[in-house]
Amino acid sequence: MFHMGWFLSTGFGVYDWKGPWSGNIRADIGNPELFLETAAALERAGFDYMMLEDSSVLPDIYQGSYAHSLKNAVVRYDPLPLVSLIARHTEHIGVIATMATSFYPPFLAARLMSSLDHLTHGRVGVNLVTASPHAAAQNYGLDEHIEHDLRYAMADEWMQVVSRLWESWEPDALGTDENRTVYVDHTRVHPIHYEGRFHRSRGPLNTLPGPQRRPVVCQAGGSPAGRELAAEHADTIVSAVVGVEAMRAYREDISARMVAHGRDPHDVKVLFLVDPILAESNAEAQAIAQRRREAAASDVEGALAGMSYVSGLDFSQFDLDAPFPEVLSRTNGHQSTVADYQKAGEDKTLREVALTRSVKDSIPLVGTPASVADQMAEAMEYAGGDGFLIASAVTRRNVSAIADGLAPELRRRDLIRSSYDYGTFRENLLSF
Repeated sequence: MFHMGWFLSTGFGVYDWKGPWSGNIRADIGNPELFLETAAALERAGFDYMMLEDSSVLPDIYQGSYAHSLKNAVVRYDPLPLVSLIARHTEHIGVIATMATSFYPPFLAARLMSSLDHLTHGRVGVNLVTASPHAAAQNYGLDEHIEHDLRYAMADEWMQVVSRLWESWEPDALGTDENRTVYVDHTRVHPIHYEGRFHRSRGPLNTLPGPQRRPVVCQAGGSPAGRELAAEHADTIVSAVVGVEAMRAYREDISARMVAHGRDPHDVKVLFLVDPILAESNAEAQAIAQRRREAAASDVEGALAGMSYVSGLDFSQFDLDAPFPEVLSRTNGHQSTVADYQKAGEDKTLREVALTRSVKDSIPLVGTPASVADQMAEAMEYAGGDGFLIASAVTRRNVSAIADGLAPELRRRDLIRSSYDYGTFRENLLSF
C-alpha cells in the first residue's frame, strides 16, 4: 500500500483563479468552508494528510511590480488558525501547516505546535521551509534573505532546539492520580539551556506534551542541503523530481542519508507530487490535458512570473527566444527547482522552457480513474517511494474526481488504506 496526501499549493488562499470550476472566488476568499469540505472528502477517501503551503510575501519580483500577483489573486491567509477548524470538522486526517524556520523563533514554534497538537487531538504536522524571497526577509526586519545553504544550517539547528523543547517534559511528568496535591512532578520537567551558533533557548515549554509529543515534521528536500535536513528530521518528505528513474534515485538517496544519521529509512514517507487529469474515457482525459497545454501556451507571462518567484530573479529581463540564460549560479531561491529549469533549458529557449516545464508532476497521470490507478501502482512499485501528493488546484470538482473517482479505484486494488487504525497522525502515517 502507499500513502496519499494533498498539497494545497497556495495554502489558505485562492485556487484556479478564472477557472471554469473555481466557484465564487470573491465570496470564498478567506472563507474556510472550501477547505473544510475538502478535508472531509479527503478523509472519506483515506488520505493521510493535507499540507497547507504558505508564504508571507506579496510577490513583486516579476517586472518589479505587484501587478501580476494582484491581478491573478496571489494572496494568502495564515494557515495556522485554519488547522484547528479543519481538525474540529474531521476525525482522522492529518493537517500540516507550513512554518518558515527563518522567521519563527524556535520556542514560539515549539509551543505553538504543541498547543495545536492538543487542539487537534494529535493530528497536526509542520512543514519546514526556509523561505527564499528577499522581500519576505524584509517583512521580518532583515535587509535581504540569508544565503541558501546557511539558512538550511540555521534550520537544522532550529529543529534541534524545537525537538529538545518538545522533549523537555518527561513522559510521566504529569501525575495520574487526581487526588494528588502535586499536578506535575517538577523533577521530570527540564530546561534545555541550548546555546548554538544561531539560536539560544532556556526552556522548558510551559505546555504539557501533546498526544504525539512530537508533531509530524514535513520537508520538501530538493537541494543537497534540503535533502540533508529532511533525512535528519522529517517524517514525511515532498519531492517533485521528474520521471520514475529520478523518483527511484531520490528515494535511494534519502534512504542512504537517513542511515548516515542513524535513522531507519522506513521511518520517513516520501510522497511524489502529481496532478492527475481524470475523465470517463482516456480520450476525454487526453483532450482535457491538451486544453491545459494550450492554455499554458497562451500564458507565457504567468510562467515567467512563477519562475521569477521561485528563483528570485526577474525573468522579464531575458529575451524569450534566446537560449535559456544561466541562472542557477545567480539564485538564492529554490535551488532544486531552478536546477530543473536550468537542465530543461539545455539547447532550448526561455520560451520553450517556460511553456513546457511543470513543477507539479513527477509523472504525468492522464486517463480514467482505473487507468491512472494502474499507472500509479506501476510507478510506485518501480520507484520504491511511499505514495503520492496530489497537487491539483483545490476546487470542488477536482476534489470530487480524486476522492470519489480515483480513491475508490486505488482502494479496490488494496493500494491505499480503507480505514484509520490509530488515533494520531503520526501513528497512521507510520502504520505501513
